[in-house]
Amino acid sequence: MNENFKSGFVALIGRPNVGKSTLMNKIIGQKVAITSNKPQTTRNRIQTVYTSDEGQIVFLDTPGIHKAKNKLGEYMVNVAEKTFEEVDVILWLVEPDKKLGPGDKHIIEELKSTNIPVILVINKIDSVKKEEVPEIINAYKDAFDFKEIIPASAMRGENVDTIVEEILNNLPEGPMYYDEDTLTDQPMRQIVAEIIREKSLHALNEEVPHGIAVTIELMKERETKKGPITDIEATIICEKDSHKGIIIGKKGAMLKKIGSNARYEIEQQLEMKVNLQLWVKVKKDWRDSEFLMKNYGYTDK
Repeated sequence: MNENFKSGFVALIGRPNVGKSTLMNKIIGQKVAITSNKPQTTRNRIQTVYTSDEGQIVFLDTPGIHKAKNKLGEYMVNVAEKTFEEVDVILWLVEPDKKLGPGDKHIIEELKSTNIPVILVINKIDSVKKEEVPEIINAYKDAFDFKEIIPASAMRGENVDTIVEEILNNLPEGPMYYDEDTLTDQPMRQIVAEIIREKSLHALNEEVPHGIAVTIELMKERETKKGPITDIEATIICEKDSHKGIIIGKKGAMLKKIGSNARYEIEQQLEMKVNLQLWVKVKKDWRDSEFLMKNYGYTDK
């Protein structure tokens, strides 16, 4: 271990769908957080760990900061804003816009109340012309005193090493908080539930995804003549009877597709065969029920 070993906690913040989970997965080198082109994919604060000879970065990937429409939305925003109090560096991801929107201005006001170093990452830089980049950087530079502004593409891995280097530059010297082979503090049951939710997000119509949660009823490994296998029974919770029909699909086709896609990825994570059984249940307006939200894992405790 380097004698000037750096370590600390980094909050990954930004509006929904700016690529926070994609960047974190790219830095960690393995998929831990679910990704989707639909906003508000991340609901809980996901803790992942990057370790090198120079230091250890513990990332807190927060839900996107947005205007809450229900108790689940309020929970997500509270989790994101509370994280500011617990970290050494804030990594703020934005899309390459020349003008700051109301959401960006809201985040800047939040950041002004902290003394924590803030690194700005202008993500998805591959989606704009190179000559537009300086103008985008200037728009943000005038709004806040950032430690560094880094244009990047998380999807393509462009400038990801520079982001890691800049984070380490701003972390204090400290201990290794986790073993060097640790990637996440997420229990495997939660990772499995998130994989199933991700595959649902990818497959379903626009109106359904935000109203779903996934619970794992059973997850048990057993030995067979062909080697170990993990039996998983999971329930997809939705808010309306009409949504249940969409999730199941004609003759069960949609549910089968979600299950097949999820099983493949879960097998990669567990490195063994998986027997996955999926059910669908309706819990009307669960996103406005604190009791049900806690049941489905959305709790500050």
